[in-house]
This record gives sequence, C-alpha cells and structure tokens, in this order.
Amino acid sequence: MGWSGGQPSIGWYAEAAGPGSGERRSVLEAGQRLAFEGRGERRCLGIRRAGKRTPCPTAAAVPGRAGNAQCPECARLDRSFSVAADTNAADPRTYRVYLAWFGPGLVKVGITAEERGPDRLREQGAVTWSWLGRGPLMAARRTEELLRAALGVPDRIAYARKRAVRAALPPAAERAREVAELHARATALAGWPESLERTACEVADHAGLFHLDELPVPARVITEMTAGGSVEGVLVGAAGPDLHFGDGLVVDTRLLAGWALAAPQGALPSTPAPWRDLSPALPAAEQDGLF
Repeated sequence: MGWSGGQPSIGWYAEAAGPGSGERRSVLEAGQRLAFEGRGERRCLGIRRAGKRTPCPTAAAVPGRAGNAQCPECARLDRSFSVAADTNAADPRTYRVYLAWFGPGLVKVGITAEERGPDRLREQGAVTWSWLGRGPLMAARRTEELLRAALGVPDRIAYARKRAVRAALPPAAERAREVAELHARATALAGWPESLERTACEVADHAGLFHLDELPVPARVITEMTAGGSVEGVLVGAAGPDLHFGDGLVVDTRLLAGWALAAPQGALPSTPAPWRDLSPALPAAEQDGLF
C-alpha cells in the first residue's frame, strides 16, 4: 500500500507476461467492501531501482510476520544504495526536513525527498505536521540530527504506538498548537547548516484524509496473512499502512506484500487471517525506512 496525491492505493505486480502484467494500482476509498484471501506462499518482492522493480532471482519465501517482504539478500542489495541507510550520500535531489505529530507525546523529526511532497508523512501515519526546512541531502541530514537532539525527539516511533493512540486524539487546535510551538523552537536554534533554508510554519492535518473521526476503536489487528486466510469487511479509513474496517479490524498492509491475493471462492465460509486483540500496551515494532 502507498499514498499518492492524497489517496491510498494497493500496488500490484505481475511477473508473468501477457494482459495485466507489470505494475498497477487500485485506489482505496472509504465505504468500499473488501474481500480477499492469501494464495500460495509469501515471496520476496525483489528490489526497486530508478522506479523499476527487479524480481528476486530465487523467488525466496518470506516469513508471514515479517514487516519487510524481502529476502536477506535483496534487503542487503536495497540498502547498499539507499538514502535511508546512508549509502547514497550523493543523491542530488532537494530534501525537506519535517516535524510529524502522531499523538500526545509522539513527535519525530525526519527528512524526505521534496518531490514526494506530503506522501511520506501520510505513509507514516502522521496526523499533524509541518515542514521545517529544505536543502541538499547532507544538510538536511545534519539538520535532522541537530533538531532531534535539541528537541529530544526520536527518529523512529514504533508503529504499534501510533495505532494505539489514533482513536483518542486531542482536538485539531491543540494538535496544531503543539506542532507550531515545536516548529518555533526548532527554527530558533543555532547551528543550522547554511545551505538549509528554514521554512515558515504551515501546520497541516491529516485527520480528515484518514477519516479518523469515523474510525471505530481498533479491536483487533491481523498478525500475518496465510494461504487461505481471508480478510472481509467495509473499509472506513486508512492511515499510514493501516486499513481500518467498520468492525474494528485493522490490517497492516505491510503484511500483505509478497502474497498473491484473490477474491474468496466457493460457498463455504472463509477462514479469517490470524489476528490478535489490541490493548493499550502493545509491543514495539520497527517503523519502515524513512524514504
């Protein structure tokens, strides 16, 4: 699942030649009824270079509960030329530094390529946010480190923590005020690289885009897809990689990657994909890379 132009969508990839081969996307909208089940075995997605996907040469199997649908070798190749892993420091693109708010006490500073706009913030599930500055990659990276240390905020927040606070957020005005105050503190700090341009505070809010006011309290979350395991329900909202259903089910779409998905077949009831109850105390989980 990804975000583009303010819309969430599921990306599909077909390796076989013929009609429907290659990549395509299916836009997701609140009110849709979704029903699908896993087929076969979860396989490595390979790597992306210059916007094109190279399939895994061995079509290696990937564990169902892994957040990243890559085998160790493809993951290593991906990180060998990656801004997130600091192995592509020569990236000539302009980068932006941002301040993202996910819930009370959950704030982070990060960077993203300017051409991506707010989509990276949406992919992370940021509820309220503002740009802090823009400039070359290494200047943006140094500024990120400076602000994280000065403001006492992390570069990563466990995604389970973001999900846990999503159903009980303070009013929009309170969220905006906290972001504006942190923005003022950040831009007043000394030590910014000369090549990094500070940007004015323009607080944006994704609550409406994510349909947060319409979400039921999350009751259970899919722990993995399985062959024959199904997901069925009415989509009421999406935030970050999560799909929220009307009955309180949450599907972390990172767990769908690498599976062949198909509409449930036959008259017999489907077997739900494995899930667990949600509670305030959720285990930490690594957030995906920043880019």
